[in-house]
Amino acid sequence: MMDVSQAGRVIRNGGVIAYPTEAVWGLGCDPWNRQAVYRVLELKQRPVEKGVILAGSSEDQFTALLDPLSPKERARLKSTWPGPYTWLIPDPDGWAPDWVRGQFDTVAVRISAHPIVKALCEATGHPIVSTSANLAGKEPLLTFSAIEEEFGGLLDAIVPGDTGEQKIPSIIQDLRSGELVRAG
Repeated sequence: MMDVSQAGRVIRNGGVIAYPTEAVWGLGCDPWNRQAVYRVLELKQRPVEKGVILAGSSEDQFTALLDPLSPKERARLKSTWPGPYTWLIPDPDGWAPDWVRGQFDTVAVRISAHPIVKALCEATGHPIVSTSANLAGKEPLLTFSAIEEEFGGLLDAIVPGDTGEQKIPSIIQDLRSGELVRAG
């Protein structure tokens, strides 16, 4: 266990952590550190083609993705953030690495309202990977003790805290098409 500022240093140094989010426990790392992202994917037994979600503390952490959007698209995002709402945002310039995007030309982005997630993003100075802490195809883990049991010795840090009030992981919606990818 460690505090948020220590966990931010772990992330900046290429480590992988677990932390509470709005609904479930998440695994996180620096999205621009290929080795760290692949380690998260290995822990989850998740193929890189599926991509991962990036959580940020503010829209400022996603300027490169958000600046090209239309006012209408920006308004859609603002109507759901901060909170447990993930948008698939076009990334024509490859701002996010392919190991984050997976097989897609979009980036899954959420501005979190959870105080620990926000603090982690502030401590690292940029968005972090935010994928549910579970093996692919299994239910997400909901408690600190479940994290310790499943992943404890495999992580560089576990940030203590409580999940938020959400009962299910974030909604995922495609910004261009409006298609609901995952219901909340």
